[in-house]
Amino acid sequence: QVQLVESGGGPVQAGVSLRLSCEASGRTDSTYTIGWFRQAPGKDRVFLAAFNWNGGSTYYSDSVKGRFIISGDNAENTVYLQMNSLKPEDTAVYYCAARPGSIRTTLALYPYWGQGTQVTVSS
Repeated sequence: QVQLVESGGGPVQAGVSLRLSCEASGRTDSTYTIGWFRQAPGKDRVFLAAFNWNGGSTYYSDSVKGRFIISGDNAENTVYLQMNSLKPEDTAVYYCAARPGSIRTTLALYPYWGQGTQVTVSS
């Protein structure tokens, strides 16, 4: 079993940066991938970025590439999502999720999920 806890969300003004954290515990090892997703009001949950502990490989959706940065701290067992130049359309509940194996963008392939953290960007 894997437990994930997100933190770092909150209300912010457009244009600022915010860093979300996803702390993992339980049965995680270097083969695991941690993904970040978000769900805006009335919309489906979508993939944003993913980090694989084996070599630190990353992958981004086109919607956030160049603006969001995903990274991992092995000592803290934590994956971060640095979000820059935030826009009102970034308002959503942000979730991290874990899966054994390589990076995938499909939600259903992630069996473990955190509870989510709200990010609200005002103009």
